[in-house]
Amino acid sequence: MNKDTAKIVEELKLCSDFKTFYSDNKEYIASETLSQMLNNFAMEKGLTKAEIIKNSEMSEVYGYQIFSGLRIPERKKLLCLIIGMGLSIDETQRLLKCAGYSPLYVKLPFDCIILYGICKKLSVIEINGLLFEYGLETLG
Repeated sequence: MNKDTAKIVEELKLCSDFKTFYSDNKEYIASETLSQMLNNFAMEKGLTKAEIIKNSEMSEVYGYQIFSGLRIPERKKLLCLIIGMGLSIDETQRLLKCAGYSPLYVKLPFDCIILYGICKKLSVIEINGLLFEYGLETLG
């Protein structure tokens, strides 16, 4: 059975003992690191790290450091990896949350263009072109 976030938050508010709450809800609390999640997505998609890093338009050294867990990328660099892997919107939101970043929000111009790019399977370069066209900061 899967509990939604609202139910878990409600239980947290009502609990008198955190240890009991945590024990009862451990399976619903994320335990996968960003590095593990990235590597799992790469395997699922049948992509090598080299392919992803190249598609992400980032330096090899920096990309491999992210995959190994040595570096935590800023949100825009993580979005480059997401685009480079061709992740879905749901996968994107999960990965952003895992890294501690806010999910993409369609009412924000920058996020709206990123969401459009993900839906249309655009490259980092193509998305950067749209961001630039609308006077927004690019992914880098």
